[in-house]
Amino acid sequence: MDDSLVRENIGLMPYLVAASQILGVAVLAITGTWLSQYRGGFSWDGPEQFNVHPLCMVLGMVFLCGDALLVFRVFRHETKKATKILHGVLHILALIISLVGIIAVFQYHKKKNINDMYSLHSWLGITTFTLYILQWILGFVMFFLPGVGFAYKNRFKPLHVFLGLSLLLSTIATCLLGLTEKMLDDYSKLPAEGVLVNSLGLLLVAFGLVIAYIVTREEWRRPPLPEEQALSIDFRTLTQGESPTEP
Repeated sequence: MDDSLVRENIGLMPYLVAASQILGVAVLAITGTWLSQYRGGFSWDGPEQFNVHPLCMVLGMVFLCGDALLVFRVFRHETKKATKILHGVLHILALIISLVGIIAVFQYHKKKNINDMYSLHSWLGITTFTLYILQWILGFVMFFLPGVGFAYKNRFKPLHVFLGLSLLLSTIATCLLGLTEKMLDDYSKLPAEGVLVNSLGLLLVAFGLVIAYIVTREEWRRPPLPEEQALSIDFRTLTQGESPTEP
């Protein structure tokens, strides 16, 4: 495919990618501001240990996860192997950071004698995190380990993409439930903290929608490099008896 044609087809994508990063940074900044100014800041051993949880979950499961989904759209002309490695590394970083956040909230509950897993927020959150781990493991096995057939990868790929985007949106829904849970007693008075938290919720939704729009546009899919096209044609020729000149 002609490179100039590929560049024409991406249209508004660079601007939307930039918008997603601005939204993501804004989400992180407002989360940090909220927890610092209204919830006492951060501490691993003190009463502010809980605040580590929302910050880590937003950084890991929202921002880094969203960026991982964009890798195959943004890095369009790098080798597929390098792009896959970056995609996987971003996801593993998201998992590690999110795990720290989960440990923080469970330890905080234990110190305060608060029951675990009592709210819809916690149920949806732990379900999403568990599926996220399974998604990463399956992706690693299917796309990184040698020996997996090309046909199996092609069959699994649409499900992998669907689950990745679904888990990001599920994470954002979990965040919204958590924000509402923390502010429920004070919302009716609409204090400054409530306005800030509502703004954070809107930005989270906007971030997710922009990422979803970019990822679901077929014309913005990463085009195969010439050597990747050659491998695909060779595979079809060997397994399906097609001519190398067939599309």
